[in-house]
Amino acid sequence: MNIMFTCVGRRVELLHAFRRAAEKLGVGLTVHGADMSWFAPAMHHVDVAHVIPALSDPDHIDALLEIVRKRKIDMVIPLIDSELMALSEAWERFRELGCSAVVSSEDVIHTCQDKLLTYKKLKQAGIDTPATWSCTAAIKKKLLDFPLFMKPREGSAGMGNYKIHDIDDLTVLARRVPSPIVQEFVEGTEHTLDVYTGFDGIPRCVVPRRRLEVRNGEVSKGLIVKNRRIMAVGRTVALALGDCRGVITVQCIVTAEKRIRVIEINPRFGGGAPLGIRAGADFPLWLMAEHLGRPVTIKPADFEDNVAMLRFDDSVFCTVGDDWC
Repeated sequence: MNIMFTCVGRRVELLHAFRRAAEKLGVGLTVHGADMSWFAPAMHHVDVAHVIPALSDPDHIDALLEIVRKRKIDMVIPLIDSELMALSEAWERFRELGCSAVVSSEDVIHTCQDKLLTYKKLKQAGIDTPATWSCTAAIKKKLLDFPLFMKPREGSAGMGNYKIHDIDDLTVLARRVPSPIVQEFVEGTEHTLDVYTGFDGIPRCVVPRRRLEVRNGEVSKGLIVKNRRIMAVGRTVALALGDCRGVITVQCIVTAEKRIRVIEINPRFGGGAPLGIRAGADFPLWLMAEHLGRPVTIKPADFEDNVAMLRFDDSVFCTVGDDWC
């Protein structure tokens, strides 16, 4: 198989997980990585690296399609939120080249990337989620119950997120955050759920990870928590969304009263996915087996509880080429 990870960045652990899965399947695997720069660390851990135009470049998707055609890529896996919509819109073009783009439908991505739409979708499905308003509506609201939480309507990696203590915070930060929304502030323990939906959108396994420590919006320390109630919420969210593909991540907060409140959804492999994979939920193996048409049995709770991930920094050392900068 030839698999290409796009915007591969620093996702070295995930590449290794796919290589281990290929060995288990007895499948030869060539890992391709695409990024806009040679300075992306994972570009030096793939078998074949491709420097492509930036996401903002209109030739970005065409460059990926050309690699797929020339290299006979079987599967393309996007790794950042800002690329998902463009790949989903081009899904049929990839399919025509015999390539499976592991990306959810345009409707799912649109819903997940717009946090007001996410709130409405979750409420319609009867899923517990914090009350959410546009910033303008929040300021007009007469009885604001502080603290509140502000974030960009379309954002990721925790950028532009603020706890709002009073009306002064609200009015000042509303000018700083792009397209701000305001949410009811929820106290509790944050969990990320890795939900495997394969290629047909049916959630077959949900792995909850308690976020012990986060750095720059990505989990640096996490713990598997095999809680059946939390797992059921992840399944309900995926079913409510509908046309998901691959692995989606659902973020929730478990309160002191044991309420499970969904706060965000990212329809892609999360940065902490290697923890669930290491615990036994072998998403890479399931994806490759499904693509190859091989039968695979997925037991929804067949992963190890209380496995922790404690990340550390590592380095790539390389000689800089003349055309890198």
